[in-house]
Amino acid sequence: MNLQEASPLSSAASPYRISSYEDSFRIYELTDSSTESRVLVCPERGGIVIGCQLGGKELLYLDRATFLDPAANIRGGIPILFPICGQLVGGQYEWEGETYKMRNHGVARTSAWEVIEESAEGGASLTLGLKSNEETRASYPFDFELRFTYRLTEGKLSIEQSYRNLSDRGMPVQTGFHPYFATGENKKLRYSSDATKYLDYNDNAVKPFQGEVDLSALVESVALLDARTASVSFPLGEEGTVRLDYSPEFDKVVLWSVQGKPFVCVEPWTALNEALNHKEGLRILNPQEEWKLDFAISYS
Repeated sequence: MNLQEASPLSSAASPYRISSYEDSFRIYELTDSSTESRVLVCPERGGIVIGCQLGGKELLYLDRATFLDPAANIRGGIPILFPICGQLVGGQYEWEGETYKMRNHGVARTSAWEVIEESAEGGASLTLGLKSNEETRASYPFDFELRFTYRLTEGKLSIEQSYRNLSDRGMPVQTGFHPYFATGENKKLRYSSDATKYLDYNDNAVKPFQGEVDLSALVESVALLDARTASVSFPLGEEGTVRLDYSPEFDKVVLWSVQGKPFVCVEPWTALNEALNHKEGLRILNPQEEWKLDFAISYS
């Protein structure tokens, strides 16, 4: 482990600070000393958040071995899902008469992002960008630019997102986040949401949602379908509660875990699996159109 640190960016008499260091990859650390909070971001590994400590409590699970292996899908942190969430049947989709192959959750999480801006004014913030390239076009034949600003302010992490279509034709977009929360062995959680039903991918049945979902024995995920309020909260251990707030376009919340692993994923999505094929919930951005969304995590 090489912890070679770059000069930090901070403001006089301010609790906010941003610094970076090398740990196999360049890691950016956003800190708020007034609330014992810090966020770790790795641009090179898909712009992923690999650590989120709020109010002194680390919220995220991370399988470090998968993070260190450039060929592995990272199991943990907050992977970015774009331009699909979930998987495609056969790993492929058809668009305008052509068939394309795409890996689960899309191209953003496996691409290296670029650092655009750092700031410690009024909060610790880091802006990253991702532009389409030859590799992304092989599975997603559109030109695009993404800009995400990770902002730590008063013990809360917000991720401000911009999705821009640089193509000369309509660009289909589905997006979301895949946060792994370190719940320990308890996977029978009560979720504060006004959803009334969920889709159980284990048997593809729509079932009534009464606030509690037990993921302990489930292999596939479930998805809350009809929430009217753009937020969900749930307990993390016995100490406190995690709350997710997001733009109303994130109108599906997917819950997933793996047996024997101490995490539960609570994932805001803008559409369900297979959206590039069935088109339901898919957003089509016009040429040069920009789509702005927000996602925030707090703990109390």
